[in-house]
Amino acid sequence: MDYPLAQIALSKFPKAKFVEIEHYKDIFNRPKQHFQIQKSSMKLILAKKTAPFLYPASEMIQEYETPNVFYTTPILNCLYNCDYCFLQGMYPSGNLVIFVNENDFFKSIQEKLKNLENPLKPLVIPISYNTDLMAMENIIPITSNWIKFVRELDNLKIEIRTKSALFSSIENISPPKNVILSWTLSPLEICEKYERTAPPVHRRINSMKSAIEKGWLVRLCIDPVLLIDRWEDKYNRFITDLFREIDGKKLVDITLGVFRMNKDYFNRIRKRESRSDIYYDNYIIENGTVTPPIELRTHAMETLKKHILTIHPKMRILIWE
Repeated sequence: MDYPLAQIALSKFPKAKFVEIEHYKDIFNRPKQHFQIQKSSMKLILAKKTAPFLYPASEMIQEYETPNVFYTTPILNCLYNCDYCFLQGMYPSGNLVIFVNENDFFKSIQEKLKNLENPLKPLVIPISYNTDLMAMENIIPITSNWIKFVRELDNLKIEIRTKSALFSSIENISPPKNVILSWTLSPLEICEKYERTAPPVHRRINSMKSAIEKGWLVRLCIDPVLLIDRWEDKYNRFITDLFREIDGKKLVDITLGVFRMNKDYFNRIRKRESRSDIYYDNYIIENGTVTPPIELRTHAMETLKKHILTIHPKMRILIWE
């Protein structure tokens, strides 16, 4: 209760009912919860995390050309509820957990920097892999605290991935050279059907434009690419229109990837009779991952890569394979 982040969170909800618990897992990990019902009225759980604070990078993310890739979890679960999100299969609860002992996270990174597998390569840490930190910034300033922490650390890069339109919450911070802001964008048809709780894509694009104009390192994530009816036309048109809005030459890179999910998470979601048609498409299971057949996903990635390169021939593109 005495941690600064806890005090900030408590101050934002003066009319809330506070319930003290022994351990967050007693509530968050208990059986027979209903993820989707809880998402309709999320509760905020404040907790103190214990080690480990860093986890080896998942095979679900694109290759970052360094063996020193880890992810961390300042928050568990996301304010949004996209149909294709793996979190609904990973976690038993739809509630949010915020770990308030952020200095312990910072110390673990400082220790890791002393013991890298390859000291000649940077340590890369996506810090919003299991959440959307920027979406929470008006409630609790975790994004800005992380940016301030990493600013002076050599040989470290962090990625903050988001669907938020809240760049305004950090726009007055001077952009460090080791922080990448990554916006996940999708064609309007995808947003309206599968990302209904996230901000409209035009607001995300405006936030992304503002970040680029302010001098931030910005990554574009078109991921997951959903192979819906006439997906080629929809995604190619979206990419063309997007590069009329933003200066693609100022992007750090673009990540592309098709829908993929750990098979246990996937089966857990289907067992709950998911409302989304995403979970009833034709997939294969490859190395424990549910994904479209290799011919389809290879064709999709090559198609979109080719289209991007016709607009920006020198664009760096990272593809999940």
